[in-house]
Amino acid sequence: MNQSSNLKLQALAIGSLPHDNVEEAMLLVKKDFSEIPFFPQLANINKSEDMTFQFLEGLPSFLYSKLENFAIDSESDEFFEALEEFFIDYEEIISDISSEKLEKYGISEQFSSSFPVFEQIIRETKPQFAKGQIIGPFTMASILNDINGKSALYDDTLREVVVKLLTLKVLWQIKRIKSANPDTTPIIFMDEPSVSQLGTSAYLTISEDEVVDMLSEISDIIKENGGISAIHCCGKCDWSIPIKSGVDIINFDAYAYSQHLSLYHKEVEKFLQKGGKIAWGLVPTLDSVALEKITLDDLVQNFENSVKYLTKKGIDEKLVIDNSLVTSSCGAGSLNIDLAQKAMDLVFGLSNELRKRF
Repeated sequence: MNQSSNLKLQALAIGSLPHDNVEEAMLLVKKDFSEIPFFPQLANINKSEDMTFQFLEGLPSFLYSKLENFAIDSESDEFFEALEEFFIDYEEIISDISSEKLEKYGISEQFSSSFPVFEQIIRETKPQFAKGQIIGPFTMASILNDINGKSALYDDTLREVVVKLLTLKVLWQIKRIKSANPDTTPIIFMDEPSVSQLGTSAYLTISEDEVVDMLSEISDIIKENGGISAIHCCGKCDWSIPIKSGVDIINFDAYAYSQHLSLYHKEVEKFLQKGGKIAWGLVPTLDSVALEKITLDDLVQNFENSVKYLTKKGIDEKLVIDNSLVTSSCGAGSLNIDLAQKAMDLVFGLSNELRKRF
C-alpha cells in the first residue's frame, strides 16, 4: 500500500451529482477534486447513468423490465452462446489487459457522459490519483434476477458472471486512466449499499465468506493492475467483511454512524497497521436539512469526535489520522444543485483545514 502513502486527509467524492449539464458538473470536479478527480454519475442527464444501470452494459442476455426489475434470460440458447463468448473474452482480457476485447465491456458515453471529460482532466492535470467506481458485486447480484425471479445471488453461474463483468469494468477504467496519464494511480470504489443488509431475513442463506470472496476477487484484480481498492457502504455495515476482503480503503456514512465503526476496533486497528485507510463520510448528503445548517467548524469537530471513538478503544491517534481521508456520506445525486455544490465545497474545505491542523 506504499502508493497510498500520500492520501493523508485527502478529499474524495462519492459517485453521483444532480447536474443536468456535463460541463457544469465537471467544473465542480475540477474545482473541489483537482487532486483526485472522478467521473460523476449524472442520472439527470440520462437514467442509464444511475448506479444500478451504469454497469449492466455488456451483461450476457440481459433483459430490462418496465417495472424496473432487472433480469437475465438464463434459459435461452442466446444466453448460453453469449455466456461462452463472455468467458472466452474474460480469460483473454485477464491474461492481457491490452486486449482490444476489453472495449466491449467498457462504459460507453451513453452510460457515462462525464467519463470522456474525466479522461481529459487526467491528461491535462496529471494528478497523482484519480477515482473510478463500480456498483459492488453483492449489490448488483442482489438486484439481478433470472427470468423466474430467482436472485443472481443464489445462482452460482449468474453470480460468477456478475463478478467477472464488474472485474472487466474495473480493468477498463484502470486502462483508460493509465492511458490518460501512466503516472496516475487509479482508486476504484465498489459501491456496496446492500452489504449493510447482510444477515437480515433477505439474505439469511448468504454466508459472509461468499461475500468476502466476491469482494476479494475484484479487489485483488484492482491491486494487481496498479490500483487502490476501496469499498463504500452508507449503512451499518459489518466492517469485518470488507476488511477481510483485502480492500485498501473503507468508506462509510461517518456523519450518522461514526461510533458504529468502533464496534470493530480490533479489525480496524489491524487494518490501519497494515496501511489500510478510513475515508470518513462526514458531509451529510443523505440529510439535506443537516447539510443546510452544517458548517466547516462543525465538520472539524465531528472528525475529531469520530477519531476519539477509535482512540478510546486503544487505537493510536496518529495511526488513525495518518490513514484518514474525507468524503461526503454518500453521493450527492439526490440533492438540488446548490446543496450538492455546498457539500462538495465542504469536503474540499474540510480536507484543507484538517491538513493544516495535522
